[in-house]
Amino acid sequence: MNMNINFPNLHIYLEHVGKSISIGSFEIAFYGLTLACAMLAGLCVALWEAKRSGQNQDDYFDLAIIAIICSLVGARIYYVVFAWENYKDNLIQIFNFRQGGLAIYGGVIAAIITTFLFCKKRKMKFPLVCDTAGLGLITGQILGRWGNFFNRECFGGYTDNLFAMQLPVDAVRHGEITESIAAHILTIDGVDYIQVHPTFLYESLWNLALLLFLLWYIRRKKFDGEVFLLYLFGYGVGRFWVESLRTDQLLIPGLLIPVSMVVGAVMAVVSAVWIIVMRGKVAKSGGKILPEDLRNDTGQSAADAPVGAGTEKTE
Repeated sequence: MNMNINFPNLHIYLEHVGKSISIGSFEIAFYGLTLACAMLAGLCVALWEAKRSGQNQDDYFDLAIIAIICSLVGARIYYVVFAWENYKDNLIQIFNFRQGGLAIYGGVIAAIITTFLFCKKRKMKFPLVCDTAGLGLITGQILGRWGNFFNRECFGGYTDNLFAMQLPVDAVRHGEITESIAAHILTIDGVDYIQVHPTFLYESLWNLALLLFLLWYIRRKKFDGEVFLLYLFGYGVGRFWVESLRTDQLLIPGLLIPVSMVVGAVMAVVSAVWIIVMRGKVAKSGGKILPEDLRNDTGQSAADAPVGAGTEKTE
């Protein structure tokens, strides 16, 4: 199988881009390695923000262990539900993570639920934890998307723009090759290539820009939870656009509407409304205190402490 990946308009030609590495008889997929690196990077960013804002870093170590496991399970369940046709006749494939098949929205939903329950158990402030962990989440998404690069998946339709990506036809799933893509198949040195939008790259770059903005804004936030809401808004908008280009969309059964576009739109609208409402409450208070539901456990208003200040250390 030809393993080249080309970006002709950028004059980048990558030869022999493998999907895995072998250690003796044991094979490790680059997809899994990429996700592992993404999780580690996300944890490092969350710990950095926890230290900066005076929170207990040990809490975030504990949360990461639980949330990562739950997020992987949630991402897989979400994907399988909306791609059931691919698994109904071979249920054992549900447990085959090596070929991809993780839906980020499922992971985000699972992470939010896990974080909420964790905060209730530890008596931590859920909005503040979301702000901190959210920075780690978006960091992980930036790197995690490159797992799709190694798997030759999550690409869009035909394009000849600056970032156009060429993939050998025999290296991708044929069900993701649309008529438009097939009409522009190129033959280079005897190998057939498709030329498509590298949507994994678009989303990774979008997420990088979003992370940089959130890192700048977190010191200026008006209430705990605002940074996470901005993440949901920004990611929802970006994912809505990126999803519109992809050829492997998960569709709502019976409606044939891309579920990720619907979720992205709803997430962006709800987050925007929530931010406007909360900032309105802060403005009415003169910007000196936060709304009642953001007071800490001792009854002290957040205005009496620096915005984003952490919880007391729990043992």
